[in-house]
Amino acid sequence: MRVIAGSARGQLLVAPKDRLTRPISDRVKEALFGSIGARILDVRVLDLYAGSGAIGIEALSRGAAWVTFVERGRAAVAAIRENLQRTQLGDQADVHTADVLAFLSAATDPAWEVVILDPPYAERTLDLPLERLIPHLAPGGLVVVKHFWRTPIPSGLGLSRTRNRRFGETALTFLEEE
Repeated sequence: MRVIAGSARGQLLVAPKDRLTRPISDRVKEALFGSIGARILDVRVLDLYAGSGAIGIEALSRGAAWVTFVERGRAAVAAIRENLQRTQLGDQADVHTADVLAFLSAATDPAWEVVILDPPYAERTLDLPLERLIPHLAPGGLVVVKHFWRTPIPSGLGLSRTRNRRFGETALTFLEEE
């Protein structure tokens, strides 16, 4: 696993040595950031279910102003911290060891312009995380959900689906405020 583009391009990243974290493939990462384009520049990003931090670190490398990582697994949080150190991007990030729903319920940070959710494939409903996220989304904000292709993305939450891409069992769904 590596950073594909930007200031940390080519930097190798570590992943936790457990089966709870699914590293993102370069192909999916390229598609995600190719679709976001310049919207990543100078924005605040929230990386929920961050795993190794590869998506948020890619965002920082490509010009995001700040990334907040939220991950409950201790091995994954250790990997995020090590990856931030390896890429020298730690001064533009904060890392929270927390359950996503608990974090969103208590968050007082300024609104995020881009939010990325990469929940475990076993999580079959995204209603509650998306519902709790809405108050923390900046006007015109973008939400990208990386999920098992059969997991339904709820509608009627004030977000409209603008794009959907599938890569085998993985799907990327892009949502924007209505």
